[in-house]
Amino acid sequence: SLIGGIILLLFLLMALIGPFLCTQDPNAQDIANKYAPPSWEHLLGTDNLGRDTLTRMVYGARVSLLVGVVAALVNLVVGVLYGGIAGYFGGTVDNVIMRCCDVVQNIPDVLLAICVSQAMGGGLVPTLVALSVTSVPGLVRLLRASMMGVRGQEFVEAAEAIDCSKISIMFRHVLPNCLSPIIVSISMSAGSKILQSAGLSYIGLGVQEPLAEWGAMISAAKTSFMAYPYIIIMPGIFIMLVVLSFNLIGDGLRDALDPKMRQ
Repeated sequence: SLIGGIILLLFLLMALIGPFLCTQDPNAQDIANKYAPPSWEHLLGTDNLGRDTLTRMVYGARVSLLVGVVAALVNLVVGVLYGGIAGYFGGTVDNVIMRCCDVVQNIPDVLLAICVSQAMGGGLVPTLVALSVTSVPGLVRLLRASMMGVRGQEFVEAAEAIDCSKISIMFRHVLPNCLSPIIVSISMSAGSKILQSAGLSYIGLGVQEPLAEWGAMISAAKTSFMAYPYIIIMPGIFIMLVVLSFNLIGDGLRDALDPKMRQ
């Protein structure tokens, strides 16, 4: 988890500070200098339009991390809301929410993301919406199961005995005791969202040119990969490292928050 945190911190610093240190415009085209090999002027070479690869990778870190974090946060808000309602109130409300989750989960995540992104026309916002929709049912089920295990505990009965409102009991007493699996799930979900975003961009349904994004960079370089491998390898390595960092952090959080693992 420490290694994952260091890797993620480096990428965050690159996303926040890197663009201020870059001297070149990420969208500036120089057709006469396209596919230039790595040099002092272009440390990672240029792409098919003569744009500096390193500069676009630095700017692409902002977009890729934004997609992963925002999609994970949307999953958190929607999942906590509906999962909390289903797990605490139960009954008809629980059945309705769970049947809706069944419908969404019966569609493969990648196919659902492709359909939503295609229907909305592609781009940054459609990508965020598509990636947010796919993981909500899993988080709803996870929180529902956790809350159903907690709501029968003595402290919940004590809160009900002193006439606390249901909303207060759910958010002040039950939900805080169900956060451990949610935190782990969200930390790992952010990495998977970055990977899915790159996949959507690769097939032309994610973030669109000229906005710099790692998956879009790989997509633009796929036709010339054999001749100029350096313009596709580095974005792929960056995606791999970010996803790895989120997974390592998630593993560390699971070990730290699970009492059985601590023992």
